[in-house]
Amino acid sequence: FARYIEDWRLKVERVGTLNYPEAARNQKIYGSLVLTVSIKSDGQVENVEINRSSGQRVLDQAALRIVELAGTNGFGPFPPDISKDTDILSITRTWIFTRADQLVTE
Repeated sequence: FARYIEDWRLKVERVGTLNYPEAARNQKIYGSLVLTVSIKSDGQVENVEINRSSGQRVLDQAALRIVELAGTNGFGPFPPDISKDTDILSITRTWIFTRADQLVTE
């Protein structure tokens, strides 16, 4: 699971930084939220849920859009050792929109 989740994190952060919300950058809006992304064994997104809002609509919407952009072609199918007993993998992370206009997940 660790390698798959790390690859997912790197992709989300790369896409998130490249697509940092312009409104947040212009208005100097920063913050964090907790998001759960559920991925099916074929790598397609099953569900996205905001567990704790940032309190800033622009950031919450950006996080959802970033998952959509990053998952456009899927996140890659699960490796055999995961797919043999896992149908859906849910990844919950804290997403931080930083003052350096980057997306970081924890």
